[in-house]
Amino acid sequence: MNTGLRITTFAAALAATFGAAYGVGQGVGPVVADNPPKHEGEHTRPAPEGKKGGGHAGHDTPPAGGLQISEGGYTLDLQTPRVTAGEQADLRFTVRDAGGRAVTAYQREHDKELHLIVASRDLATYRHLHPTRAADGTWSTPVDLPRAGGYRVFADFTPAGKDAENLTLGADLAASGPYQARQLPPESTTARVDGYEVRLTGALRPGKAGELKLKVSRDGKPVTDLQPYLGAYGHLVALRSGDLAYLHVHPNGEPGDGTTRPGPDISFTATAPSSGSYRLFLDFRHDGKVHTAAFTARAGGAAPESATPEGHADDGHGH
Repeated sequence: MNTGLRITTFAAALAATFGAAYGVGQGVGPVVADNPPKHEGEHTRPAPEGKKGGGHAGHDTPPAGGLQISEGGYTLDLQTPRVTAGEQADLRFTVRDAGGRAVTAYQREHDKELHLIVASRDLATYRHLHPTRAADGTWSTPVDLPRAGGYRVFADFTPAGKDAENLTLGADLAASGPYQARQLPPESTTARVDGYEVRLTGALRPGKAGELKLKVSRDGKPVTDLQPYLGAYGHLVALRSGDLAYLHVHPNGEPGDGTTRPGPDISFTATAPSSGSYRLFLDFRHDGKVHTAAFTARAGGAAPESATPEGHADDGHGH
């Protein structure tokens, strides 16, 4: 092939590549890099089950989790990288070890072998899902994402084994359809969801552990009969705005320990990996149903004295 022909062929291939990329971008909204940035160190590990103060905030300066698709010899293999907004799809994935083999043995933590979180890049949509695992190690769960755009999938698990450590791996998911970005809701200390009001006291502090307390009430009366959910009276996930760094925190105490009451207060110990804005999602169960209250909080800045109450995460989430 002569030089002129080679140049012409390369230019045509390049144009076709960029044209295809543009078409995908138009269909699914913002495109997220295949290789997310590495976080600054290892993911923080939970305290042993039953110990007070357990969760992923046991160290003074925990790094962010969920920014890597591979860590500690394990990789999240997301087999459903795209779905269609507004249509139910079967989300499938596998956790693979360093040899590429599917992991089929896990430690149960908070009633589950694996916790799956799906959140939109603008943090307007949140799902806490409980997938099922087939004998070959493939996990699957139905998912219905309401809006087009970029999403992040987080798999929080601990492989079986005496010295195994907890990991949170993340992968990108695209929902196709007309895309419109939303701004992060303003900071607030109050959220209303399904007739409940949840008030947040305490503050996220970068690099330093602090208590977050959430008080649940309904019709102006404290709720004192919360029901256990995932082995606790509350389940809290914090995601950093921008890169969706993941901080998964469990409450101080647990049902049946003789000291933890079933509401109205749920207490957590959390450490933010850095300054910035975070979206907090609290799951709690009452009257047999799980509800999700969502807050925007800032680490490294004073909490607002008062704010307009905000609702739950966009259109709820599945359990």
